[in-house]
Amino acid sequence: MKLLSLNVGRPKAVDVVVESKRFTGIDKRPVDGPVRVFAPGPKGVGASGVAGDAVCNTEHHGGDDQAVYAFAREDLDGWERELERALPNGAFGENLTTEGVDVSGALIGERWRIGSEVILEITSGRVPCLTFQQHLGEPGWVKRFTQQGAPGAYLRVIRAGEIRAGDPIEIVHRPDHDITVALSFRATMNQRSLLPRLLEAGEALHPELREIARKYVAAQG
Repeated sequence: MKLLSLNVGRPKAVDVVVESKRFTGIDKRPVDGPVRVFAPGPKGVGASGVAGDAVCNTEHHGGDDQAVYAFAREDLDGWERELERALPNGAFGENLTTEGVDVSGALIGERWRIGSEVILEITSGRVPCLTFQQHLGEPGWVKRFTQQGAPGAYLRVIRAGEIRAGDPIEIVHRPDHDITVALSFRATMNQRSLLPRLLEAGEALHPELREIARKYVAAQG
């Protein structure tokens, strides 16, 4: 298991304004050399946890619980075959393009060590948005991506440090539950009856998703 590519994005004007935002950092490209990864601060204040990476809409993106986004190269390869087009590393706006890691099958709260310093913790899956659809230029992309059910993972930074392409990825902790990124994604997007199960992941679960699950349980009486 390794970090195949480390990707960052610069602010880029959008062709069609989405969510009143005129710029996006979703167009991420691989970079060489070591890059610092850190906890950027609370959502709405903090942006990306990857140095040099732009987050232009801090209302919905970035912050400590979405500091880094990872997507598997194997899943990109699958989309290349389906879409019949090349998808380079970073094409889905991911900071980390991994190799040999089942990213969407990872457990909420699972911890990865990348290189010798950095430790990251899985918090949730990525929710597709219209900016993502516009970036790819694929009609109905949000629906297609949701149906595929392999969203990639957001991670928080447990221990900051530098990483670079080629660094090994090691799973250093797997929690004692079976709540995966893919399951949390289905609960969020189209299988609300799964929401109560997400609470098994405890404090590792993204706090916004944890609150959604708690409200769902309360509403069920």
